[in-house]
Amino acid sequence: MNYIDIIKQVFSFLGGLGLFLYGMHVMSVGLQKAAGNKMKQLLAALTKNKFFGVLVGTLVTSIIQSSSATTVMVVGFVNAGLMNLTQSVGIIMGANIGTTVTAWLVASAEWLQFFNPVFLAPLAVAVGAGFLLFASKDRTKHIGEIIVGFGVLFVGMSTMSNVLSIYRDSEVFRNVFITLGRNPLLGLLAGTVVTGIIQSSSASVAILQSVAMSGFVPFGAAVYIIMGQNIGTCVTAILSSIGASRNAKAASYIHLIFNILGSIIFTVIAVVYFKIFNTVIAELPISATQISIIHSMFNIINTVLLYHFSNQLIALAKRLAWGKVQETEEISAVHLDERILDTPYFAIQNTVKEIVRLGDMVNVSLKLAAETLADRDTSKIQTILTREEDVDTLTRLIASYLVKLSSRELNEQESTMVTSLINIINNIERVGDHCENMAELAQFYIDENVILSDTAHGELKQVMDATLICYEAAIKAFEQNDVKAAESVAKLEDEVDRLEALYREAHIDRLKAGVCTPTGGVFLLDALTNLERIGDHALNISEYVIDENAKYNKHKRYVNA
Repeated sequence: MNYIDIIKQVFSFLGGLGLFLYGMHVMSVGLQKAAGNKMKQLLAALTKNKFFGVLVGTLVTSIIQSSSATTVMVVGFVNAGLMNLTQSVGIIMGANIGTTVTAWLVASAEWLQFFNPVFLAPLAVAVGAGFLLFASKDRTKHIGEIIVGFGVLFVGMSTMSNVLSIYRDSEVFRNVFITLGRNPLLGLLAGTVVTGIIQSSSASVAILQSVAMSGFVPFGAAVYIIMGQNIGTCVTAILSSIGASRNAKAASYIHLIFNILGSIIFTVIAVVYFKIFNTVIAELPISATQISIIHSMFNIINTVLLYHFSNQLIALAKRLAWGKVQETEEISAVHLDERILDTPYFAIQNTVKEIVRLGDMVNVSLKLAAETLADRDTSKIQTILTREEDVDTLTRLIASYLVKLSSRELNEQESTMVTSLINIINNIERVGDHCENMAELAQFYIDENVILSDTAHGELKQVMDATLICYEAAIKAFEQNDVKAAESVAKLEDEVDRLEALYREAHIDRLKAGVCTPTGGVFLLDALTNLERIGDHALNISEYVIDENAKYNKHKRYVNA
């Protein structure tokens, strides 16, 4: 064979590998889209205990054909506070079991006849392409993606196998795999590196199976490579946890520790078995089906062995994650995580939590403003101004998150909710601005040594107290989605308006009578204006709660009609 033929074979193999990886990607994405939010909701909802978590993790990963995707979702849920580490550990274990389904799908090419995937692959590409080109419904198109991905995957695998079959008797290839089989560390390293690069153990195992179909891979090499592949698949989760919370990092470390421990245990057992009990089998060719059996046994037995040590796994993962994370004073979103943007229901719920956190931050500033006016403490003024910078930063973070969420596939109710949340954070941010205004007024009050009468002080305190009650009620109504509480805000805001108008007029009368100084008059009237506008923003927040519930009930009646 001349060098041109060799180059052709290399290009053919690389093309087959590209088709295989692309087909697996398309099929996995299609499965995730077809499964929709239900699989992700199942992850977060059905994890009351670790055993349940194992079952859910197995089921979800079997359906979406990607343990990496499942683990990344788990990291996202933990980071967003939707799931704790105890719940996550079971799902991560189950995800490893669920990912073996792909290997069995590939292995079926060895023992299925008419329904052999390789035989049906071209037809699958044609049918799937028809769905993608001519279907109008998104769900049908998702099914088309699954079918096309399935077909392209096996076309690629067939191409690789055909190229490798030419070298069936090649001593070079055989010696490479024999070396990997005789050196466990090299086998582990090869499996880890390849899987880490393509970030999919399913794809990595399937590539090993396609090579095994050509008769190159001995038992020993396959076992060690499979162990390495289970370590390499953790790369995706580790990468996804960068910049996440300490618990989210710990979740990714649980995945890594679980797979490393299992790989070490099984590698030691394999070395002992191949060196002492059965020295012949290590160098015998392995089939794709046997690789599936080993892959499944490893993940099932590893789960059984380490299931009862999950608390120790969590403790070790926490030690690793918490030791690496440095606390920062920079304000950041606690509940928002881009990993759950594709699950709008959860993303919206967690955005609500973050907005409540923003509302509480502003509430503290409002209380500080009231205290500053009472005790003339300048240190509180600086605290308010610093907190306002944090409020502005967090507002931008939430708004940016909501903009990203709005670009996802949302239903009508979710879309209107996102719009309402944007309006709510704008109202809360404006309350923060008024707190800043009042801090500056307080500074003016102190610097100019403004003197107010006891009557004026009492009136200002009354309006301030009413405004605080009104704003706190609005945030509470929003947090609890309580329509009755939201309706009560209107009455509280009316009281703020009544008091503001009453005391504004009374103060103007005192100015006319010369009882109060013009400087004191400007200060008090500006303060009343800011408090009245805070009441208006509180009313706006409560009205969004009422409107959203009215829209939901209308939608519910329409659906049930």
